[in-house]
Amino acid sequence: MNGYKKAKERYAEVSVDTEKAIETLKNVSVSLHCWQGDDVRGFDTDPSKPLTGGIQTTGNYLGRAGNYQQLMDDIDLVLKLIPGKPKMNLHASYAIFEDGNWADRDKLQPKHFEKWVNFCKERGLGCDFNPTFFSHKKCDPLTLSSANEETRKFWIDHGKACIRVSNYLAQELNDTCVMNIWTGDGLKDIPGDRLGPRVRYKESLDEILKEPYDFNKVKPCIESKVFGIGVEAYTTGSAEFALSYAAFNKDKCIPLMDNGHYHPTEVVSDKISALLTFFDEIALHITRPIRWDSDHVVLFDDETKEIAREIVRCGIDKVNIALDYFDASINRVAAWVIGYRNVQKALLYGLLQPIEQLKKLQEEQKFTELMVKQEELKTMPFNEIWDEYCNRCNVPKDGQWFEIVEEYERKVLSKRTQ
Repeated sequence: MNGYKKAKERYAEVSVDTEKAIETLKNVSVSLHCWQGDDVRGFDTDPSKPLTGGIQTTGNYLGRAGNYQQLMDDIDLVLKLIPGKPKMNLHASYAIFEDGNWADRDKLQPKHFEKWVNFCKERGLGCDFNPTFFSHKKCDPLTLSSANEETRKFWIDHGKACIRVSNYLAQELNDTCVMNIWTGDGLKDIPGDRLGPRVRYKESLDEILKEPYDFNKVKPCIESKVFGIGVEAYTTGSAEFALSYAAFNKDKCIPLMDNGHYHPTEVVSDKISALLTFFDEIALHITRPIRWDSDHVVLFDDETKEIAREIVRCGIDKVNIALDYFDASINRVAAWVIGYRNVQKALLYGLLQPIEQLKKLQEEQKFTELMVKQEELKTMPFNEIWDEYCNRCNVPKDGQWFEIVEEYERKVLSKRTQ
């Protein structure tokens, strides 16, 4: 009897159908963030200049992608090593300019993302999108909340352009495009006015969302943050601001949570059900904060597993999942693969829980038995199910993929100049 068959029978003893879990996960989209491959540099500004707007990447590991072809080559390798149903996630700064067709961010057009659409079509991928409100000379340092009308108009026009690009991606790829709005707007020290910037931010968002789009195909999101580099004292788009805006505009946008964008003692796993009590769907960026929003590579750790369990319990079709981290201190391709596979593991772990049984124990107030069951589930033969899932997705199992990345580093990454 092979390992999977034994594990399948063991899970059946606790009323879990492993076949259903595997087939469900094969159809769950998780967005793969392009910016892990080049340290959030993008293609529309001088890569030698520092990142601004609360963005910081640490490390200088060899092999950073220096152009769109290198980035696509790296992503192609990642796609061969991860199971499931990935889709791309682009920032506006990854527009591809050739033949003198450069445009500033307020003038971006769908044609600047045509090569990405072709890339996605050839690989059967959908694509999510993000306006890029950082690392640009028009950050003063504020963007959508700036008191400077010219600055604010530039960034409003950028947001509108991104709506049009998102429409294009959704139509061309026949898949929903989640378009996330996040700015690093805020102040380094104690502000003299907190309300003014937030009123301007709200008005700017109102203007952006006047751009026509089909809410069934394009899902604008409002993402919050606690603080960032250079905005330690005050963040315009706080959690209260972002959630309030989404709640008052439920026909136009949805809230997005990033599990690195909260105080160290807060956990997003507890917030998912709170939001889904009031919203039909939400968006989620999965990362790994250490003390602050440090965007470390996602691990198969307790909070990632609990986030995934909560997604499954609340309805896996109600959460738009994406990765969001960038680590330049290790092999970037490996970082992509580690994080993506760990999110997939966490989702599979969640799908292998006897949810109805655990819910019933809670409702009957059998809390001792509930604790016993939850603890015993931790030693179930999960790895056998994971291996089977990888086999069915035709990707390497654990212990088989890293040597492929090492070979790619020797043959490709090590020869790049940075």
